[in-house]
Amino acid sequence: MSDLSISRYFPFRRVKITGQSVWAEEKLAMIKVEPDQRFTPICHLCGAPARRVHSRDTRAIRDLSLALVVIRLICRYRKVYCSVCEQIVVEDLEFFQPYQLVTIRLAHYVHELCKMLTVMEVADHLGLNWKTVKNIDQAFLEAKYGQTDYEGLRILAVDEIAVRKGHHYMTVVLDYETGRVVWMAEGRSTETLKVFFAGMTQQQLQNLEAVAMDMWEPYIKAVQEAAPQVKLVFDLFHVVAAFSRVIDQVRMDEYRQASKQNKEVFKGAKYLLLRNTPRLQADEKSHLAQLLSLNHNLLILVILKDKPKEIWRYRRRGWALKALVARSAVARLVGHPAVDRFARRLERYSYGILNHCDYPIHTSRLEGVNNKIKVIKRKAYGFHDNRYFALKVIQAFALG
Repeated sequence: MSDLSISRYFPFRRVKITGQSVWAEEKLAMIKVEPDQRFTPICHLCGAPARRVHSRDTRAIRDLSLALVVIRLICRYRKVYCSVCEQIVVEDLEFFQPYQLVTIRLAHYVHELCKMLTVMEVADHLGLNWKTVKNIDQAFLEAKYGQTDYEGLRILAVDEIAVRKGHHYMTVVLDYETGRVVWMAEGRSTETLKVFFAGMTQQQLQNLEAVAMDMWEPYIKAVQEAAPQVKLVFDLFHVVAAFSRVIDQVRMDEYRQASKQNKEVFKGAKYLLLRNTPRLQADEKSHLAQLLSLNHNLLILVILKDKPKEIWRYRRRGWALKALVARSAVARLVGHPAVDRFARRLERYSYGILNHCDYPIHTSRLEGVNNKIKVIKRKAYGFHDNRYFALKVIQAFALG
């Protein structure tokens, strides 16, 4: 008597195999299974025994393939009345989730593949609908990362990332000390960030010491309302970027006022003014020197271009404040509205600049995170479901 059996490939306790059909040319096998009568049916919601059978039904469930053969389990199952839940439910047969069309082990396999491949790649590989793959992966992610982990948070970094054209943004919150993406949600308003803080206990809020961010008023307001004791630290990168825009605006205004002969010198000078001088080639340095000899205002701005960086190098608040006041005074000598607005902005947010002396942090780590987030987005050709996108990002930066 042969001891060969396919049951070893389907080690499911509560069912028994009753038949099989194989179509070799289609590379398809149908395995018939039904509940093992030795087991009392149990409720899939609470796990309580249920002795009253309401009805019976049949469902085709996709399982892991055997070699190149696609396996479908034709499962006959029961609907039972659960006296604990007081409702009719599908019995728990342990190898598939009710209302799912794949086995639990195939779902685990799909989730593991989604860590390395895109949803479409996994769907093509397994011959599944991409929505099925996405829903399976999202269910695992929700179970593991659906609840925000606030433990151990002391220093944060907050920034936004554009998810698609048309000013659609998502807010990203990073644990500055570990590099873990703690939270991510659609929008960049005060209300958006308030949702993050609303999930924290009072003790967790009190444990927060500092937050690195740019000078974005909605974020500032949200932090100050949720945790007034937190030190806001404004990032050098965003200040330098803002000053670069000021320089370019002054350059364009000066170009319009220049004589026809001098306008030729302005042409092609945009990036000469913004780039670090040591990185310029010899001909570029000559071009820049010629331009600055013609325009006093641009000369002042180029001298000031690297000065904001010096403020962030101070470790004493008094020295940093003196440097900030001095730079603002020199900037106002240009007499341009854009420069005056920039100087006023630095003075208005000076508290966040000076806080860098106590907490020398910045959002450069978050900028690196944002670059990786963009790679995740591009790899998947964009995400239409922002919640799923956020979970994938949190998974990518999870510890351990």
